[in-house]
Amino acid sequence: MLSRDDIRRIALAQPEAYEAGHFGMPSFRVGKKIFCTIHQDQPRTMLKLDVEDQRNLAEDAPGVIEPVPGYWGRQGSTFVWFEKIGEERFAELMRMAWVQVAPKRLISKFSSNA
Repeated sequence: MLSRDDIRRIALAQPEAYEAGHFGMPSFRVGKKIFCTIHQDQPRTMLKLDVEDQRNLAEDAPGVIEPVPGYWGRQGSTFVWFEKIGEERFAELMRMAWVQVAPKRLISKFSSNA
């Protein structure tokens, strides 16, 4: 079972990632763009995913991965219930979210790891 500290460690392991506040919750950014937030009231994160990836992942893992309701969900914002997912799989999703918002120069620099 993942904890908020695990989420923070995985997020900050992404190239040039840093933590900043966002409406009272921790957010993780690269190039000023958010790729992850950690909710404080529920055991979930928001990851910014490609919309098609979001749909496929939510279909494959109902109750674990789901679009954020409304506008932001239609833009790829995705809830992941971190107490219901393994660390390796979560780290893969985190990397997908990082790639979604990272500057192209970083993606190409770290493409062997993406």
